[in-house]
Amino acid sequence: MDQRSVRDRAGRGVLALTRRLLGRVEEALPAPRRPNPDAVVDCAVYVNGRRQPGRPHYADAFARAQRGRDTFVWLGLHDPGPAVLAAVGRTFGLDELTVEQALADGHRPTVQRHGPVTLLVLRTAGYVEHDELTDTSEVIDTGDVMVLLGDRFAITVRHGAVGALRSVRADIEGRPALLAAGPWAVAYAVCARMVDSYLEVAAHVERDLERVEESVFARDRSADIQHIYQLKREVVEFKRAVLPLQAPMRTLLDPGTEGPPRSLHRWFVDVDGRLSRAVDRVAAYDDLLTSIVQSRLAQLAVEQNNDMRKIAAWAAIAATQTGIAGVYGMNFPNMPGLAWRYGYAFAFALMALTALALYRLFRRSGWL
Repeated sequence: MDQRSVRDRAGRGVLALTRRLLGRVEEALPAPRRPNPDAVVDCAVYVNGRRQPGRPHYADAFARAQRGRDTFVWLGLHDPGPAVLAAVGRTFGLDELTVEQALADGHRPTVQRHGPVTLLVLRTAGYVEHDELTDTSEVIDTGDVMVLLGDRFAITVRHGAVGALRSVRADIEGRPALLAAGPWAVAYAVCARMVDSYLEVAAHVERDLERVEESVFARDRSADIQHIYQLKREVVEFKRAVLPLQAPMRTLLDPGTEGPPRSLHRWFVDVDGRLSRAVDRVAAYDDLLTSIVQSRLAQLAVEQNNDMRKIAAWAAIAATQTGIAGVYGMNFPNMPGLAWRYGYAFAFALMALTALALYRLFRRSGWL
């Protein structure tokens, strides 16, 4: 085989290896979020709190809502693309900034006023079931949902896999007296569902915390510090979704702002109360995890100290044997005991007795 053939085969081998490595890297990277071509989840017209038959196009539904009294349209979108949101913005009269904000995900909870349109941003949270906690376990999945409120419309834009609003729509449609309050009733229903999901996730996380706490303070202490750190990161992510919602909720309840109508005020007060309970629980979990991490680190320090004491004790025992053997291995001509008949046995007996005495001493002191 000539040298050129060898180079060609080597080059093909390197190229194949590079492709395999790149394939593994692509598999390890998270998949980018792609826009949903069928972004419209549902669209309905409500008159006096009751859904009208059919599922019209959102442009026709909004035109109908503008003509009627006590009528509004609720449009639900999931991961819409730029083209879909641009068309929705033109239909409902949304400005460019509002469309850009609704297109992006990862916003913090907030409430903003864009002319006649109110933008309410909430974070969604869902518990991810897992058999056991590892250093890569995903415990909490988060996303966001935006609620755009106008005079005759409510638009919900959801990003992420969690926080589906089908059940929210079904529940509020069963309460026409509440839904008759208009688009702000949709905002209340979404806020209530998000806060309820926070409490549900908190209950699941509490069970994980109990298992971690038991493993940390058990006799065998089988808890891995990396597992605790992973749960800590997930709880911090959950905390970032829950705690920032307090300020927007208090803003909605401020009488000096253009918020929900008076008929819905007490309902938002109830949501704010449940949110406070969720915030207290999440903050307590975060503090508890911090204490667990510190306790586990203290345990690891004690375990390492015990290991070092054991190593030092065995090193001292070995050092005495080495010292005795070193003295009798000097081969000086005038060394006492060299001509003694029992000198060899005496040296071994001395080494054994010294080792036994040191072993009992270290055992009594707790080093072994």
